[in-house]
Amino acid sequence: MKPTSINKKIPPEPQPSERLALLRAELRARNLDGFLIPRSDEHQGEYVAPHAERLAWLTGFTGSAGIVIVSLEKAALFTDGRYTLQASVEIDTNLYECLHSTKKPLGEWIINNMQDGQNLGYDPWLFTPTQLRRYANSCENSGIKLVAAESNPIDVIWKNQPPRPTATVSTLDEVYTGESSCSKRERIAESLTHEGSDAMILTLPDSIAWLFNIRGGDVPFTPFALSFAILFNDGSAYWFINADKLEQSVHNILDANISLREPNALTSALDELGATKKNIRVDPTSAAAWIHNRLSSAGANIIAKEDLCQLAKAIKNDVQQSGMRTAHVRDGVAMVRFLAWLFEETKQNNVTEARAADVLENFRRVDPAFRGLSFPTISGFGSNGAIVHYKVSQESNLNLEPGSLYLVDSGAQYPDGTTDVTRTIAIGRPSDEMCRHFTLVLKGHIALACAVFPKHTTGSQLDVLARQALWRAGLDYDHGTGHGVGSFLSVHEGPQRISKLPSTISLEPGMVISNEPGFYLKGAYGIRIENLVMVKEATGDAGVAGFMEFETLTLAPIDRSLIIPNLLTPIEIAWLNEYHLALRNQLSGLLDASVAAWLTEATQPLDVADIS
Repeated sequence: MKPTSINKKIPPEPQPSERLALLRAELRARNLDGFLIPRSDEHQGEYVAPHAERLAWLTGFTGSAGIVIVSLEKAALFTDGRYTLQASVEIDTNLYECLHSTKKPLGEWIINNMQDGQNLGYDPWLFTPTQLRRYANSCENSGIKLVAAESNPIDVIWKNQPPRPTATVSTLDEVYTGESSCSKRERIAESLTHEGSDAMILTLPDSIAWLFNIRGGDVPFTPFALSFAILFNDGSAYWFINADKLEQSVHNILDANISLREPNALTSALDELGATKKNIRVDPTSAAAWIHNRLSSAGANIIAKEDLCQLAKAIKNDVQQSGMRTAHVRDGVAMVRFLAWLFEETKQNNVTEARAADVLENFRRVDPAFRGLSFPTISGFGSNGAIVHYKVSQESNLNLEPGSLYLVDSGAQYPDGTTDVTRTIAIGRPSDEMCRHFTLVLKGHIALACAVFPKHTTGSQLDVLARQALWRAGLDYDHGTGHGVGSFLSVHEGPQRISKLPSTISLEPGMVISNEPGFYLKGAYGIRIENLVMVKEATGDAGVAGFMEFETLTLAPIDRSLIIPNLLTPIEIAWLNEYHLALRNQLSGLLDASVAAWLTEATQPLDVADIS
């Protein structure tokens, strides 16, 4: 092998139009008339390593959800309501049509823009069987052949593609996890035995991190180690990962029932399972189509069911619940310090979106337990706040000037928990319209926070509570109301959620989920109020009947200057006052005197007697 020259020049990246032309040339060489490029990797994670940012490299779109279809003549980007505004700003709309994935689905585009007899390619490592079924009918009905590519054409034309990640993998002590890996494996293995499965394929990094009590750093914002695993019904496991990535502490905790194997050994292991006609549980919504295809062709009997680790992981044990509370106290201190700083600094008219985001991160960073942000901070002022997943850039960076709203959505990773909080702050004097919209969002937030519901209730059954005040005013928001949150894992985890979308997953004690209704006036401002809540057994009369309720975890004041008290009921005002009193009692003793004084003022109770 020739030595690499330290002076070797890296070729310049081609322009977006050139990248698109290169891709089309590669498709012609492969006899493909189109290709699907999702924003995903082999593990279907929200955040992907740099080498897997194929969609961003091709189009410039940096959102965490989206898919592009490129034909030899046309191209279109599909994303949901969180990212439509962002996509229209980031991509070249002369090259790509920007479409809402629900209002104008990809399947319709395929039918209207491709022809009978054409070949539409895809990377089977980047799609699940469930995802492919969405497009298969459209293709079949139009005589289009859906073709699995042997390699991804983007990887051929992307000359400066980063290498695969090699971050170190470490253990997470039982003082944080509350349960050993052996115990977890035995629990899941018992379920496999009960249903008659010989093994389960694990492809989700958070499942593997939870099951083995390990954490890594292969992707941004989430402590994941990218790997695959097979869990057998006797509690033993194969773990496909480069052993050089593992700290000695990981080797020390691995018992004889966990067999380390190189990543490229996965193929032969799947073939072996097929050759012995094993019953293999594989999640059709998260495992790559390539894995399903390999097992099926090898002769395995596939049991297409959900990853058992996901629900088990979502239900936090007592140790994790305690850790989440502690993490939120720590995070609350940082948030209050930031809000007090913001209150004073914006008087001088010298705070930008980027500076505010940096200051907030620094307030968190001073805590020794801080392990990083849990997602890129959304720091949006005025019209930028109306972009649901806005990311500040040098070009978009606005100054926080009097007369509009500032929305900051942020969170952190700590070894005992993950946080996510959104606050909307008035800069200067807000308009009556701003206050009205804010108060309607607050009413929805409180309605969900106060919910009492019977066992077996799903998040989709509660979603209306957060929207009802807005609906009465003819308003709504185009995103879910709540997502699950991991314990030093992903800030967006399943299977629980609160959304208009139907769900079969009951909200169970120990689950952590966000409560984040919002309202967005395009070109003007955005409003969102987000706390994390934990499901628990209801107390009082409802508790006798086996009902559930929420415990609010997040500790950060809600801007009282944006509230119209007359729009709130006495019950809603009582909730707000109790929330502010609780956070003041928990945090004041951890703050400097000046910040504690600011918090006392910021959390003064609203007077129920003032309601007309």
